[in-house]
Amino acid sequence: MILRAVQICTVLKCVTYLKGWIAMSEISPIIFVLILLSYRLSMDVIPEYYNITIWPRLSPDPNNGLYIFTGQSTVQFECVKETNLILIHSSQLSYTRQDNKHMATALIIESTWLQPETQYLVINLKSKLRQGQKYQLYTEFTGELADDLSGFYRSEYEEDGLQKIVATSQMHPTYARKTFPCFDEPALKAIFHITLIHPPGTVALSNGMERGHWTKTKFEPTKNMSTYLLAIIVSDYTYINTTQKDPQIRIWARRKAIDLGQGNYALNVTGPILDFFQSYYNIAYPLTKSDQIALPDFYYGAMENWGLVTYRETNLLYDPETSSSRNKEKTATIIAHELAHMWFGNLVTLRWWNEVWLNEGFASYVAYLGADHAEPTWNVRDLIVLDEIHKVFAVDALTSSHPLSSNEDSIVLPNQISEQFDVISYSKGAAVLRMLSDVLSEPVFIQGLSVYTSPYPILFKYNGSLPHSVDRIMSPWVLQMGFPVVTINTAIGKVSQKHFLLDADSNVTVKSPYNYEWLIPIRWIRGGTVQKDIWWLMEKEGKAGTHDGFWVLANINVTGYYRVNYDLGNWERLFTQLNTNHKVIPVINRAQLVDDAFSLARAQLLSTSLALRTTSYLSKETEYMPWQSALNNLDYYYLMLDRTDVYQPMQDYIRKQVTPLFLYFKNMTLDWSSVPVQHTDQYNQENAIRMACRSGVPECNSLTTTWFKKWMEEPQQNMIHPNLRSVVYCSAIAAGDEAEWEFGWSQFKIASVANEANKLMFALACTNNTELLNRYLSYTLNSTIIRKQDATSVITSVASNRAGQKLAWDFVRNHWEYMFTEYGVGSFSFASMITGVTARFSTPAELQELKEFVEAHSATGFGSATLAVDQALERTRMNIKWLQTNKQEILNWFNSQNGDQMQ
Repeated sequence: MILRAVQICTVLKCVTYLKGWIAMSEISPIIFVLILLSYRLSMDVIPEYYNITIWPRLSPDPNNGLYIFTGQSTVQFECVKETNLILIHSSQLSYTRQDNKHMATALIIESTWLQPETQYLVINLKSKLRQGQKYQLYTEFTGELADDLSGFYRSEYEEDGLQKIVATSQMHPTYARKTFPCFDEPALKAIFHITLIHPPGTVALSNGMERGHWTKTKFEPTKNMSTYLLAIIVSDYTYINTTQKDPQIRIWARRKAIDLGQGNYALNVTGPILDFFQSYYNIAYPLTKSDQIALPDFYYGAMENWGLVTYRETNLLYDPETSSSRNKEKTATIIAHELAHMWFGNLVTLRWWNEVWLNEGFASYVAYLGADHAEPTWNVRDLIVLDEIHKVFAVDALTSSHPLSSNEDSIVLPNQISEQFDVISYSKGAAVLRMLSDVLSEPVFIQGLSVYTSPYPILFKYNGSLPHSVDRIMSPWVLQMGFPVVTINTAIGKVSQKHFLLDADSNVTVKSPYNYEWLIPIRWIRGGTVQKDIWWLMEKEGKAGTHDGFWVLANINVTGYYRVNYDLGNWERLFTQLNTNHKVIPVINRAQLVDDAFSLARAQLLSTSLALRTTSYLSKETEYMPWQSALNNLDYYYLMLDRTDVYQPMQDYIRKQVTPLFLYFKNMTLDWSSVPVQHTDQYNQENAIRMACRSGVPECNSLTTTWFKKWMEEPQQNMIHPNLRSVVYCSAIAAGDEAEWEFGWSQFKIASVANEANKLMFALACTNNTELLNRYLSYTLNSTIIRKQDATSVITSVASNRAGQKLAWDFVRNHWEYMFTEYGVGSFSFASMITGVTARFSTPAELQELKEFVEAHSATGFGSATLAVDQALERTRMNIKWLQTNKQEILNWFNSQNGDQMQ
């Protein structure tokens, strides 16, 4: 690389331009080793702004068939510590050779090269940069506009018979370096001046408002922000917008989707959510516009790019004709999650990826508040218990879990960074912050945010009337993995805590500075009366006035992040209350009793028979949350037992319990001719039909197959209500054969609404025809048939089918190398795929197969799925032990219930 250095000096500044090509040269072996091993930037230089021009080619290069982009970048940075070495991130970019005979002598560049392992462009100078001086680095580069869903990438779709290309981006967490050379760490914020060159007839979008709509579009400078928040898009999309100007709200999507009104709901809900967060944070929305765009191919559910939020189509677009209430809620909560980041995450940003939980946990928590404000009749705030807390309990009860916060030094590799974006960071983060908000009260919690640096240092300094500082209370929840089970012995008034593990015999090898003890806030009910004050369990054991003969129920509304167990006498009193008048117990706690009991039984802290008894009262229950909690837990029984002799007695019991619910909704909806009014009733109607059909209620199977056949006879007239389509499609395809599957496949291929396509995609995995399942699996290797973003979902859906589990596992084993190499971490959720295909593993033979699979691929590794592989091994061992211990007791219990010998 020939480098040119031109020095321009004024009284106030000294700016240097570097321009050149890449070549390897001699360098000190010590420096070379440091570069090779260091994945963190040295902070010797700090960026101030980037001036970037990028030109994506929306047609393939005739010479090599590749889609490419070219670009020019100038980054201005300040030297804060003298150095002769500039490290700047660069990945999969080629740099242009510039021959120039007019060499200046201001700066002499000794050598430059690319370091692929650490993803650096390295510039070795002959003399040192001077502290306090500002410099500019200019580069010209070329990259591939690939379909790998990371960096600057290509998305394709068909509209009106024409194949169309979108050039779009996903910089988070470490893919900005695939688009232009940059200091790609979250703390290194800068201002971005973006220019996009694009073909006539297309529009260009970025974080700032565009200035002009020609084929060279410049954008207003961004706020000072991290590289991972940059977004650049070129498409022929159109938009709808609100009339308000501050900020301007626009929803962008395919022209047909906008014309059909699929962006209207997102547009209508965005304004109220933005208003809520402006009030919540007590800070005005920081930008002039709020763009949100629906993309055909997108790895994540959504991404909070500042001012230009990107979504999967299924998460932003809503069609009242084909989308369900669940789709609508998902759109509202995901929009709320992403818009929460406009302040928390974007305006204020984590220093390094070891604190992802603060960013994502906070957004996950307040998303429920924002959606609740926009849709107050849904009561969506309560659903955080099912959707986040119960979900994360299952993972955080493993010894392979991890704390919310880790040391910076332990998270350095790109794969390690990607692993941080898991259910612990999102859902446990949300649960712990919700607990903190409850302890402090919501007004105090919000007041801590309004100071607005970060809730950790601000809120954690608050003492108030608490028994300790917030820092002392919260640190055990943040800095050690897992959570406690609180055991209340009402016979003697003793309350104790213990680290809860699903496998009672597992060995925790990770040391904790808090010895796996927590300061636990307990809200409780005594005999139907809510106790006013929080009772604190400060040590391993404590005394409470609970031994007076009344039933006790702790952790009201599951505001605390812990499970609760009781002495057998109290369990019996709770069962009596459930069976006589279950509504005395709050609905969230009815769901909690079921979830706690089943998990306590898996941990051998309760008998399995006692856990199953929490479902006995369900024949009288009509509320969604307790039913969903029960079904979530019975799902594990299906996974473990649907290949054993327990399966049929279990089916008989569930059929008996769900039939009253099925008939309840039949009557409520006047023989399925109307829709329940309440939001959660609509969800529970779906549960009633799904479980009635699954367990073999004849009327249910007749209903779903009749509806589906009517649709097959008149494909243009789908009379199945959107709320019920997922369950009806799956039930009918499972009951049918090739004709039903082929019809579903044909409808999937022509579906113009992403949510409808999604319902069909999952339903196609419900068939019991193994030939069709194998064919469906093979389609995931061809991105023109199944989009890369959807491949994991198809594979795990097949694995969740009793007939498809082994097929999916064999498929993953046979094609792992190809998928891992060809698809990469940007487009394939390997962690969820490993979890999905191994969920049923419960035999020594399956454990051996998993071990052999891990061994066979240990050399190449598992990337972002490394933790998931460890958890799969741990779960399989637990499943084997659980099945051996509990199978006979479960069989006996189901047989006793089916014989009407109620316990």
